[in-house]
Amino acid sequence: MDKQIDKKHSTITVLICFLIAVIEGIDIQAAGVAAAGIKEYFALDQQQLGLFFSVGILGLLPGALVGGRYADRIGRKKVLIASVSIFAIFTLCTVWVNSFYGLLLVRFLAGAGLGAAMPNLIALASESTRPENRGRAVGLMYCGMPIGAIIVSLLAANLASSDLSSSWKTIFYVGGLVPLVVVPLMVKFLPESREFLHAQAMKTANVVQSSYKDLFNREYASRTLLLWVSYFFTLMVVYIMLSWLPSLFTELGFSRKDGSMAMVFFQIGAAIGTVVLGILTDRWNKAYVIILMYAGILFGLFSLNTATSLNLMFVAAAIMGTFTIGGQGVLYAFGSFVYPTHLRGQGVGAASAVGRIGAMLGPTIAGQILAMGFGATGVITAAIPCIIFSAVIMILLTRRLQTA
Repeated sequence: MDKQIDKKHSTITVLICFLIAVIEGIDIQAAGVAAAGIKEYFALDQQQLGLFFSVGILGLLPGALVGGRYADRIGRKKVLIASVSIFAIFTLCTVWVNSFYGLLLVRFLAGAGLGAAMPNLIALASESTRPENRGRAVGLMYCGMPIGAIIVSLLAANLASSDLSSSWKTIFYVGGLVPLVVVPLMVKFLPESREFLHAQAMKTANVVQSSYKDLFNREYASRTLLLWVSYFFTLMVVYIMLSWLPSLFTELGFSRKDGSMAMVFFQIGAAIGTVVLGILTDRWNKAYVIILMYAGILFGLFSLNTATSLNLMFVAAAIMGTFTIGGQGVLYAFGSFVYPTHLRGQGVGAASAVGRIGAMLGPTIAGQILAMGFGATGVITAAIPCIIFSAVIMILLTRRLQTA
């Protein structure tokens, strides 16, 4: 009977978290799809459009820090409901603002809501099951992100840009209304993490209150720094691919539609990679998963650099999606292994915030490399040392975890 209750608890938790990850995937791609309509409606130049893209990512940083902190204080469920509600409200406000600065403000606040959700999604998914199944739970949850992105990528590939640009408000209506539908489901059906409730009971008995300072105590300082470095450089490369892959295709002589289809293949690979690598994280030695993940990213980068036909480029894009987004899911799962329950929200939230800094810098650096005339090959080549360095750091982290 207890096993059935545990399975039901885990299934409901992962399913609801999966739905929220789908919403994140839709939002990540929606800004790019709606860019033409927003540029025309607000009469933006290229620099202002770049700010529009960046400010949503910027909002993820404080969101992740605040969401992670309060997740360990008042509960994962409460913070997740609040963060999704904030995201939904300010995504809808995107439709109603009439000035450029108003647009930046609502995108920042929507990003903050989404940023606060992520550490709670990871904590809830990982704590809904036994420790030996955490990688799979996080992988199943996070595969919602590429599925949401696939939905929007298919729209971008199959509808004319004029259709999308004239109906950009519809994209944000959908992006705001869908999470508002999910919020009542969370209130009624999403269970609070049992690990969190147990940790809170222990805190009450011992009168202990965790804080971000605890991430740098004697036991966790080296783990925290290693995790931060890996998140930073890995997410830098992930967001270079998410932001620039269609443009890299056009740089190599393919059409814009080919670039959009490349993103579909990228996200299909991502959906597969998050699940498969999550399962392998539970079954294999974690160092082997790290080696596979980063070797896969390097193989994908080399494939993009050397592919001689469109079909081979699509295969390379799928490989990149499998191991970059799949690898991101592995990193999120590692956050749940590195920290105990009373620090998990803050630990994952802080690491996510550091990773988002890399996510902001990556596309900017890629743009500078393209502007300097090095082309798509220069961008892909520049990503290689970042991945090698991240791999070394993560292997060091796995060794520390094994010897702890």
